[in-house]
Amino acid sequence: MKIGNIDLGDRPVLLAPMEDVTDRSFRLICREEGADMVYTEFVSADALIRNIDSTTRKLSIAPAERPAAIQIYGRDVDSMVEAARIAEAAKPDLLDINFGCPVKKVASKGAGSGMLRNVPLMLEITRAIVNAVKIPVTVKTRLGWDCENKIITTLAEQLQDCGIQALTIHGRTRSQMYTGKADWTLIGEVKNNPRITIPIIGNGDITTPQDVVEHFERYGVDGIMVGRASIGAPWIFKEIKYYMQHGTTLSIPASEKMSLIRRQIRESIDRIDEYRGILHIRRHLAATPLLKGIPNFRETRIAMLRADTYAELDSILNLIEEKYLQ
Repeated sequence: MKIGNIDLGDRPVLLAPMEDVTDRSFRLICREEGADMVYTEFVSADALIRNIDSTTRKLSIAPAERPAAIQIYGRDVDSMVEAARIAEAAKPDLLDINFGCPVKKVASKGAGSGMLRNVPLMLEITRAIVNAVKIPVTVKTRLGWDCENKIITTLAEQLQDCGIQALTIHGRTRSQMYTGKADWTLIGEVKNNPRITIPIIGNGDITTPQDVVEHFERYGVDGIMVGRASIGAPWIFKEIKYYMQHGTTLSIPASEKMSLIRRQIRESIDRIDEYRGILHIRRHLAATPLLKGIPNFRETRIAMLRADTYAELDSILNLIEEKYLQ
């Protein structure tokens, strides 16, 4: 799969952009574990224009992460174009436009998936950004606003006509948020439309290496994006790549997985500070499959998620390794 001059190889697997998840450290770890491309957390156009420190920091991309994309979102043409130019100056490999975020504070203001209710403006923004920057522009969106308005088959052609060089489709409507089951049928229809010539990347409910292979084969997409299944489990990309190459499941030692979690903790603290770094990493600790299903683990889990110093958290992780992961 190629996006502009970026060659991601056959059947690439990408790390989805996720707010408060895909920070620089996590992206780098996922690349090392086998992700073919990574995306920043989504970046507010308005905040970027106002030069808000917490937003501009999201633009930093390490050489080892590449290829990497910056994703922006907003609700009007001028601010999105200005933000696109600022993002381009940070030298990402491509620029992605978020027309898919379903959270209320974004969509209710007309940004993210809110654009699915104003397609003319979505297309105007897309055309303007494509014309404003020199790097490849891509879009990530959903099937439609709700089940009565699944517009993606028509919308995909319209976005392609605006000049985007790849399209990622999440197999849910905005009204579904992250509930129910992702419907890949329409993603497959878009891919198999003879008028579509750009790469189509599928997203939604990919949780195992077997899911990846099945969805490539069933729907014919050019790439697959993994999101929530990577939270607390960056090694999923190594498992996926191994299964794709060998057709068998890779058994990764618990010690290796714990080592990656510990690295995330240290790098989160180094990037922010001890207290906020630990708060940031709790989402990964709460979600990690490494600690799922352990008998009589409730009290230890609570202690782990309440720890607010590195020394306390490290001590609890040592206990977990000794007591539960041998």
